[in-house]
Order: sequence, then structure tokens, then C-alpha cells
Amino acid sequence: MARYKKIKWGIIGLGNIAHQFAKDLALVPDAELSAVGSRTIAKAQSFAKQYGAKRAYGSYDELVADPDLDMVYIATPHDSHASLTILSLEHNKHVLCEKPIALNYKEARQMIETSRIHHKFFMEAFWTRFNPSIQDVLLKIKNGEIGDVKYINADFAFNIGAPQERMIDLKTGGGSLLDIGVYPLFLAYVVLGIPDGVLASSNFYESGADRQTSMILQYDNAQAVLHSSFVSPSDMVATISGTEGRIRINAIWHETQSYVLIKNNHSVVYQFPTKGKGFTYEIEESHQCIRNKKIESNLWSHQNSLDLIKIVDEVRNQTGLKFPSENQLN
Repeated sequence: MARYKKIKWGIIGLGNIAHQFAKDLALVPDAELSAVGSRTIAKAQSFAKQYGAKRAYGSYDELVADPDLDMVYIATPHDSHASLTILSLEHNKHVLCEKPIALNYKEARQMIETSRIHHKFFMEAFWTRFNPSIQDVLLKIKNGEIGDVKYINADFAFNIGAPQERMIDLKTGGGSLLDIGVYPLFLAYVVLGIPDGVLASSNFYESGADRQTSMILQYDNAQAVLHSSFVSPSDMVATISGTEGRIRINAIWHETQSYVLIKNNHSVVYQFPTKGKGFTYEIEESHQCIRNKKIESNLWSHQNSLDLIKIVDEVRNQTGLKFPSENQLN
């Protein structure tokens, strides 16, 4: 790594996930946090001081215009993912944008087209795809360790208590589906692919955001039963069942440190402790792609993001979930 010039990062949106990301960014030797941007300069200055960023900006426009930055990490609410990604790409910055990639398929297509036009790396920050345990699980499945996969059961659920405005604000894409439901959908997709059909149902807050959503993905020879919720906790263990065995991804499954392979009444535990929280792996993948002059990752490609958001769109179509801030891009 020492032979490489450091890749200089900027962070847009300085909420909780940005703090976690900044801590992991510090663990990657060829990464440097150079600038941070918030809607208020005081928040940006405080964040910059905490994590050693050289510059703090009180607007997102100022950050993306910084000529010293190589890459931008976008950690703002869902409704601004598309506009800020496009803005950053148009300023010749590589982009890692938090999941979900956008509010819908149409926005995601515009983001990817902009990446291609400017030939800049762009990836949805689906960090679970790069988790060492998940990578090994997918390898085991590919190698036929559990036979043909027939059933997946996965959820992401917790009780948020008194609803937090950000999490249930329909204008910003709030609700359990986009915030956490994309994780169970992701698991079904990376194992089984695009479903033949979707059945979904939601319960809603008064704001119109979904408080819980249940989904069944129908495949030719398999099914996935998935759930997301802001109103009740779960074990957050995922199970992938095949004709010759099953895999239990231990809690919290989307950021897991281990999994269990159960076959012939025999269990084997595989442990893969993560470096930091686990954002380090998507950072390292981004760096590798940039150094190889690639605009997308082979592990989580533009098409993968488009496929997943299309499934999300179909879930929303089934449940009637609509966001008023959609389709504001030209």
C-alpha cells in the first residue's frame, strides 16, 4: 500500500453512519479523510476536528467543488442520493453512495448513466456484500455445499420506540423498507437472483411511511420470506436452506462475524472477525477499482444495484408506498 498515493475522501452528510464510516476509513492505510460537508458549518467543523479532516464545508456544493478530493462518500437521507451523486460525478469525483442507491429505478439509472458519461467510479455502499462471512457463505453455496437453495428466511427488525422524524419522514424516503428492508431483499437477490414474482404487504405510520413490511419472493424452485420492521425486535439471524443442508448467518446477520454450516446433523462454525465495523471492505474495493480505472465493481455492479432497486420498486407497487419527492430529477 505504501507505494500508492493516498486516495482523498470527502464525506457528505454527517449523521450516525458517517461517524461509523469515518472510523473505518482511518483503518485503511491508503485512505485519507480530507474534507467533510454538512448543511451547517458548525457541524462540519466539529466532525472534521473529531476525525482529523483538513477542511470543513457548510454546504455540499462547496465540498464537491474541492479540487483536492478524489472521492465522495454520500451519507445523506435517501431522497438526496441521486442528486448528490450526480452532482459529485459531474465534478469529476468518484462516488460511494449509501444504500439504497436511490428512491427508485429511474433515479438509479440516471446516476449510473452519469458515472459512465464522466467515466468515474460509482458504487452503492452495500457493505454487506463485502463482509468476509457473507463472501464465504456465497462461495459455499456456489460450490454446492448445501445443495440447491430452496428457501431463505431473513429479517431486519427492531423497535425504534417513539418514531424518529428522519426515519418515518415520507419526503426523505423514510420507513422500514428503504432503511432496512433492502438488506433481506439483498440476501435473497445475491443467492437466488431476480424473483419471478413478489408478494408484499405493509403496515404504515400516519406519515405514510411503512412501519413494517413482509415480503415473499417467488422463484421457479425456491422461495424467500423476508421482513423489515421499526416496531418489534427480532433475532436478526438469516437462514439459507438447501437440499443437502443449511447455513445460519449469525446475528446481526448483515454485519456478521460468523456463520454456521449445518449438514448431516453436524454443525461447523466459521468465524471471520471484521476489521473495524466492516465498512473497511467496501472502501478497499472502491480503491482497487479506482486504481484499476474501473467505474464499477464486479462484486456489486451497477446492474446489481439496478436489479435490487427494481425489486424494491415492485414491493412498493404491491404495498402502495409512494414518496412525494420522487422524480424531481429531469
